Amino acid sequence: MGTIDDLSSYLDASRSPWHAAGSTAAALLEAGFQPLTAGDDWGEVPDAGFVVSGASVVAFRLAGDATAGTPQASRPTPFRIVGAHTDSPCLRIKPRPDTGQLGWKQLAVEVYGGVLLNSWLDRDLGIAGRVVLQDGSIAGITIDDAVCRIPQLAIHLDRDVNEKGVQLDKQQHLTPVWGTGAPRQGEFREWLAHQLEVDATDVGWWELCLFDRTPAAVLGADNSLLASGRLDNQLSCWAATDAIAGTTAADHHQVIALFDHEEVGSESTTGAAGPLLEHVLERISLARGGTRSAHLAALASSSCLSADNAHAVHPNYAERHEPGHRPIVNQGPALKVNANQRYATSATSAQSFQRACERAGVPWQVFVSRNNMPCGSTIGPITATRLGIETVDVGVPQLSMHSARELCGVEDPIHLAAAAASWLTGP
Repeated sequence: MGTIDDLSSYLDASRSPWHAAGSTAAALLEAGFQPLTAGDDWGEVPDAGFVVSGASVVAFRLAGDATAGTPQASRPTPFRIVGAHTDSPCLRIKPRPDTGQLGWKQLAVEVYGGVLLNSWLDRDLGIAGRVVLQDGSIAGITIDDAVCRIPQLAIHLDRDVNEKGVQLDKQQHLTPVWGTGAPRQGEFREWLAHQLEVDATDVGWWELCLFDRTPAAVLGADNSLLASGRLDNQLSCWAATDAIAGTTAADHHQVIALFDHEEVGSESTTGAAGPLLEHVLERISLARGGTRSAHLAALASSSCLSADNAHAVHPNYAERHEPGHRPIVNQGPALKVNANQRYATSATSAQSFQRACERAGVPWQVFVSRNNMPCGSTIGPITATRLGIETVDVGVPQLSMHSARELCGVEDPIHLAAAAASWLTGP
C-alpha cells in the first residue's frame, strides 16, 4: 500500500495530464504490467497490461479463472473498474503566445476548465506538457524554473478589493509576464526549442500547461493535511494505480481507466465520453475467446467505482453545505449522491461500495449538495451511460477545489486506495 510520500512524489512528477499518464505507466511497468498499443492487433492479451492514449491510461489484470486465447466459460467474465481523470483546471499556452506592452513581455494563455482564477495570481509558474515536433515525434517537457507570473494589481490602485473581492476578466487580467522589453513574434518558440535542445524550425505544435512550482507538502501542527496542485483529480489516479498494482487475480477482470478532458466535458477521443475504455474492454473479451453477445452480457454484470474528489465542509462557510451530508477530512472517502443523476450512484452501487470499505476496514461518508446549490458532475454518469455499467461516484473530501493549490487530509488518500483495492478484488 502506498504512502503520502508516494502520493506527493506522484503529484510533483505529474505537472500536466500527460505527465500523470506517464507516472501511472511507470508504476504499472514496475508492477509487471505489459504495455500495449491501441493500433496493434491484440490477438492475445497479457495477464496484466495497459494502454496509454494521449493523457489517458487504461490498465487491466485478467481474471484468474481462464487463460488468454481460450474460450470463455458459460458465464461471461465481468469487469470491476475504477475510474478517475488525469486533467485539472489550469492555464494553457496559446499557439501564438508572444504578446505584451509598455516594457513587459507576456504570454497569451487560454483558461482550461473551471479555474479558480484568483488562486493563480502572484505565483511563480513553470511550464509542462508535450511538444509535437515537425517530424511527428512527441517530446514531453517539464520546466520547473520560475518562467512567468501573473501579478496582482496593487491595493493602492484597487481600494475596494478587500470588500468587493478580486474582479478578473479572463482575457485582460490573466496574461502572465515572462520578461521585460518589447515582445517579438517567435520568441517563445525559440525559447522552447532551446529547452528541448532542438532548432526552432523543428518545433511544430504544443499543449503546455502553467503550474504552481510549489511542491506537495504535508502541513499542520499535527501533520494531518496535504497541500498540492492537481489533487483534483490526480489523487484518485494515484489511488487507482496503487490499488491495481498491488492486487492479485480475482474471478473477474480488474480495470482502471484514467481519462483526460473531464474538466471540459469529457467529449474527446481520450475522454470518458470517447470510445477508449469501451474498446479496451471489448478487445479483452474477444481475445479471451468470447463473442459480442457474451461481452455485452459481461458488461451487464460489471460495475464501476468513479473516483473524483468531493467538497469537504469548509469551517468558514459551513452554511454552504447540506446538514447531515457534510464530509469531514480524514474520515474516509465520500459517497457522492445526486437524485438528478449528476452522480451515477444508486442504492445498489452505494451498498457495494460500503461493503468494499468494510472489507478494507475503511471509514466512509456521504456527500449531497444543498438544493439551492447545484453540484458539478464527473465521469461516473458518462461511463454508466456509455457502457450500461452500474456505477458509484466517490471522492476524497478536499478544500480549495480548482485552486492552483488544493488541500485534503493525509489519511483519506490512503483510505481511498485501500477501498479501491477492495473494490477491484472483492466479490
